Amino acid sequence: MSIIRLTNRQSGFTLLPDDFIENYMAPANGEFVKVYICLLHILSSTGAVFNSEAVADLLSCTEKDVMRALKYWADKGLISLSVSGRGSIDSIAVLPVPPVSGAAVPVRNSEGKAQTSAITGDTRTEHEASLSAERIEELKQNKSVEELLYVAEQYIGRPLSSNEMKRILRLYDLNGMSADLIQYLIEYCVSHGHKSIRYMETVALSWQKDGIVTVADAQQTASCYSKDYFPIMKALGITGRSPIPEEISFMRTWYDDYGFTQELIKAACSRTVMNTGQSSFQYTDRILSDWKKQNVKTLEDVQSLDSRHQSRKEAAAKKQSGVRHGNRFNNFPQRQYDFAEYEKQLISK
Repeated sequence: MSIIRLTNRQSGFTLLPDDFIENYMAPANGEFVKVYICLLHILSSTGAVFNSEAVADLLSCTEKDVMRALKYWADKGLISLSVSGRGSIDSIAVLPVPPVSGAAVPVRNSEGKAQTSAITGDTRTEHEASLSAERIEELKQNKSVEELLYVAEQYIGRPLSSNEMKRILRLYDLNGMSADLIQYLIEYCVSHGHKSIRYMETVALSWQKDGIVTVADAQQTASCYSKDYFPIMKALGITGRSPIPEEISFMRTWYDDYGFTQELIKAACSRTVMNTGQSSFQYTDRILSDWKKQNVKTLEDVQSLDSRHQSRKEAAAKKQSGVRHGNRFNNFPQRQYDFAEYEKQLISK
């Protein structure tokens, strides 16, 4: 049984940060997510002791799976592991969820001139602060904005919080997006299972970076998403959601930088799931990067690589089986016996 002390205890509640849900949960293995939630739950209870065997039993997985999850979240910077001199984990600290930086977007200063500001995981940004309470009240009197906020609440299924309302108004007033485009943005995100306003904001900034300014532009981009990205997501076993920016970055690299066809990318995805049992964009990228170095262009090229690899394995195995290893019974010169001569001597006696 592995007993591990936890630090940075939080009492009275189990907190699951929005940044974790929006930026870290979707690309992670489902079992890893469960382990992370268990960590937060244990921190909220008395004692704050992490028993890897008990967690494995609770989640119906192995202790090895639990340890793999801990190392995964440590690599992502969400937890810190203290390792003893014997190499075992003896302390875990749950860290603040690191913000994921977004693209730089144009905003207007007090004189109405465009300037650049970056959206980060911080809830307060330069242009958010510049949207005054008076301006918010003024915008809410606008018929288009009033209808936009009403539509947003209908899609999300609840009243908007003040912070959510401010984010939508910021897209309209400071980012210069039309009410129609924001309404389509909300419809698009909700239809793909995302009701988070912060997620919608990330998509909006991505659209703005790509020069999308009308609903028609957004619809065309959505069509490209469906055609280019969703088959790859499906090949990795991911369904029911849209790709996050990090995943899109991987897929754009495979298409644009590596120059691979969707057929080849899907083949690499299938190998990823077979070899790892999970949807790992990093593992798929290693496969495709290696294929790029090997100048792979078609599935036939992949089959040729596989054949050469198999031939090398068989040759190595054959060579290994042909080597005779010495041992303590035959590590010295062997005597030669003439058994026929021995038989004659025995008969003559």
